[in-house]
Amino acid sequence: MGSALPAIGVTVLFCSDLDASTAFYRDALGAALVNADPQSAFLDLSGSKILLLSPEGAIDLVGDGVATDAGVPPTGELVCFVDDVDEVVIALARSGVTFLRGPENRRWGMRTAHFADPDGHVWEIAQSLDNHHPS
Repeated sequence: MGSALPAIGVTVLFCSDLDASTAFYRDALGAALVNADPQSAFLDLSGSKILLLSPEGAIDLVGDGVATDAGVPPTGELVCFVDDVDEVVIALARSGVTFLRGPENRRWGMRTAHFADPDGHVWEIAQSLDNHHPS
């Protein structure tokens, strides 16, 4: 049986201090700052994509109800890019995956859906809205 998900496309880290985290990745690790706004910073670290999100940005992305059993909010997520989010959501739901949010169109031009593993690690399935063909 093949994997329902492709390779991880972006590592998303939820940061308590976006400015400090951005400076660390940019200045200490040498990551190139690709784009930034008040809630996020998108960096390229030797070809690896890293998205840093402020607490508000994290809540905007996955909602404020996401937490582990210990009540600790998630600290990041793994992102897989797919051709059809809805198709993958249906396949994963049939396998017993429960979704936290989505699928939904996002203001930044992506269609996304989120789920968590048993330990609360958040996963996002994403596709460009340019590839989305609503039924």
